[in-house]
Amino acid sequence: MRTHKALLAALLVPLGATLALAPAASAAVAPATPPAPAAASASADAPAATPIASLGGPRKPKPTPAAFRSPEVALDRVAHPLRTTEPRGSLTDLRPFGRMVGDAKVVGVGEATHNSHEFFTVKHRVLRYLVEKKGFRAFALEASWSSGLRLDAYITRGEGDLKQIMDEEFQGSYQFWNTAEYRDLIQWMRAYNIKHPKDPVRFVGDDNGFAGGELYDKVGAYAAAARPDLSAKLTELYRGLRPTTDANTYVEDYLSKPLAEREELAERTGRALALLKQRPGKGTDADAQTWAVQHATAIHQMTTMYAFDWDDPQDVTAAMRYRDQVMAQNVAWWQRQTGDKILLSAHNSHVALKTYVPNTHPKAQGDFLREQMGRDYLSVGLTFDQGSFNALGQDGAVHRFAVGPSAPGTTEHTLDRVRHRDFMLDLRTAPAPARAWLAAPRTVKNIGATYPWNGNAAQIRLTRTHDILIHLHQVEAADMLK
Repeated sequence: MRTHKALLAALLVPLGATLALAPAASAAVAPATPPAPAAASASADAPAATPIASLGGPRKPKPTPAAFRSPEVALDRVAHPLRTTEPRGSLTDLRPFGRMVGDAKVVGVGEATHNSHEFFTVKHRVLRYLVEKKGFRAFALEASWSSGLRLDAYITRGEGDLKQIMDEEFQGSYQFWNTAEYRDLIQWMRAYNIKHPKDPVRFVGDDNGFAGGELYDKVGAYAAAARPDLSAKLTELYRGLRPTTDANTYVEDYLSKPLAEREELAERTGRALALLKQRPGKGTDADAQTWAVQHATAIHQMTTMYAFDWDDPQDVTAAMRYRDQVMAQNVAWWQRQTGDKILLSAHNSHVALKTYVPNTHPKAQGDFLREQMGRDYLSVGLTFDQGSFNALGQDGAVHRFAVGPSAPGTTEHTLDRVRHRDFMLDLRTAPAPARAWLAAPRTVKNIGATYPWNGNAAQIRLTRTHDILIHLHQVEAADMLK
């Protein structure tokens, strides 16, 4: 059996990566009402149900009188139909979503799988709406801070080749972002900035699975210009840390180091960060120091993450909490520093207000953001009834999985009885007949980078976990590019 450490090296710390070894059936929490067997079981490379286009396809059959009872009737009255899941075309059907967002500064938009086409295209569509209609100016992704810097340079200044950047930055579990869908989203951001050079949209990576060479270069350049007295000391403290290989190899090699050595590296990056925080350099403004400190912080976040003992389950749980805390800190830092309103893209259980799997992931990024930002942070969960997705199987290779219609008693089974094929719902203002159902714990799909894993059938209370819900009838596996 692979250790937590070896598995982490392969996956670059994705959701569920470190606890993916146990089959879902052995650890899934039973729903409040035991479900009947699903119409189709999940299997690697199994064909999904026949796809139905979101625009122009047949509607779901109207529920029979026996099935058409509370809470579906109440949800029907307040659910707003989503005209299409594709990013282009009219955005008028998203006006109710805009009203739900209100004046929020960070909107976390989740996904129930890490690699389904419709989840990515809905985010692209929502990003378009928030940029064009609500003044949002940043897209934050569950990717490393240094990856965000490279992609931001591409979309704002046209630096680099997008294919090369995506191939180099989206490795390990981040490979699930190397898709045609994300390429289209990034290209749309670049095209927007060409038309609006004085009011650009920006790209942010908020994760700490890797610290690319750009960070060391930027910190070194700041020190050389503003704090030359620190240059030699920083060079020594960062000795051996700047990557000279691809990201996947770097992380694998890093985690092969003894724990004591990884702890010593984290101590060194902490000292480097403390030195940079002491005072601004002569002839530089506070802004330059602020950015240098943030880049050094990202380096320290990675070394701290890998200084946990990945062979100790309790330390793994602490590391998962730390990771979500770090992602929240990076998003909140960007919002404060730039003033940008941000669409935050991550898994449902990262954008959530309460954790999906408390025994292994004690606190979610969205929970930290709500503490820091109050109602300026908004959580949007995405659910689906049936369809397919790409994920790592138990053999460590990428497979296409398919799941059939949701079982009775699950969250998605009831949501799919609402008359709209795809729809949006404000959970905060749901009518009384639906509140009890929304507030009760029920099973929901929680599919991470590895499938199955021991948290992919979590129990959540929708009204405590998200502010808004977008439900899709069917999804299909994303188009991976490499």
